[in-house]
Amino acid sequence: MKKTIFITGAGTGLGRGAAIGLAQAGHRVIAATEITAQKTDLLREVEEQGLNIDVIKLDITNLRDTAQIADYDFDIFVANAAINEGGPLAEVPMDRFRALFEVNVFATLETVQIAARQLVQRGKGKIVFMSSMAGISATPYVGPYTATKHAIEGIAQTLQAELKEFGVQVATINPGAYATGFNDRSAEEKWKWFNEETHFTRKEDMKRQEEALKNQFDPADMIAKMVEIIPADYHKFRTVHPKETEDQLKKTEQERWEMDI
Repeated sequence: MKKTIFITGAGTGLGRGAAIGLAQAGHRVIAATEITAQKTDLLREVEEQGLNIDVIKLDITNLRDTAQIADYDFDIFVANAAINEGGPLAEVPMDRFRALFEVNVFATLETVQIAARQLVQRGKGKIVFMSSMAGISATPYVGPYTATKHAIEGIAQTLQAELKEFGVQVATINPGAYATGFNDRSAEEKWKWFNEETHFTRKEDMKRQEEALKNQFDPADMIAKMVEIIPADYHKFRTVHPKETEDQLKKTEQERWEMDI
C-alpha cells in the first residue's frame, strides 16, 4: 500500500536519497530542506525524474517553517534533520554543544509533537526517528553528536510507549558510518576552535580517530534499507544497518555491563 511520507532534512545525504527512493517506489513524499538552495537543487532532480515529491523549505529551528507541517496530511513522519560536530567533550565550547542539542533534540521533538497531534487525531500513523549508531555506542571525539542521539533514543522509546494506545507507531533507524560527507564535515568543524596551545586534548589522538572515516559504507545500501523500512507496516522498533554495525553495537553494549573503571 502506497503511503504519504513527510521527511525533514531531505536536502542532502541519506534524507535526500530516501526521499527520492521512496518516490521512485510509488509513495508520495513531502521533502523538507533546511535552506532554499537545497530546495532548488532537489526540485531540479524531482522534475527531471518526474517524481511525486512536494519540496518545501523547512528549517526545523524556525517556528514559521515548522508550522507548515500541520498543512499536510501524511501517514508517516520521518524526523531526519540533524547536524553533526565533533570534538573532545571535556573541552568543546558550550555554544557548539548547545547548538547540536537545539537542532538534534529540541527542534526535532518540536516537529515530532506537531506530527504526533495530527497522527493521534487520525488514530494511526508512524513516526520514524533517524538516530544513529552513535545513539547506542560512544566514540571518542564524537561526544556532542553522540549525546544528542542518546537523547533521541530515550525520546523515541518513551514516545513508543506513550503513543501506542493512540494507534501511532514509533521507531528508530540507526545507520552505521556512511560516506555522505556528513561525518567528514563533522570532523572538520572542531579544528575551527581547537588550539593545541590552550587545549589539553592531543591533536594526534583526534587525527587518529579520523582515520576511521576512510572506511565508510556506500550510502546507496542505507538508502535502500530506509526505503524498505520507512513505509513498512511492521518491523522492529530499532533498525541498525548494516548487519556488521548491529553486531558491533550488541557486543559493545554487553561490554559496557562488564566494564570497570
